[in-house]
Amino acid sequence: MSYENVNLNEATIIDVREPSEFSAGCVEGSRNIPLGQVPNMIEEFKAMKKPLVLCCLSGGRSGQAVQFLEANGVKDIYNGGGWNMVAMRKN
Repeated sequence: MSYENVNLNEATIIDVREPSEFSAGCVEGSRNIPLGQVPNMIEEFKAMKKPLVLCCLSGGRSGQAVQFLEANGVKDIYNGGGWNMVAMRKN
């Protein structure tokens, strides 16, 4: 599902890249939860302020995370694609 109509200033932005990638550049105000930790945090994702926009380097890892979380009952979640594209849309 596209996130084109999502207000990114009201969304929770999660970056699923590794911490070393995240520290090299990220969307202002985003939170880093590496893809490998996502399966252990389903309830936390359900409790987060919605909408959720996930991003990574190109959209592959965030797409995997979105599919997994949707299959496990997380609602109002979108694949933002590459973090730099999300950052450009947010500003």
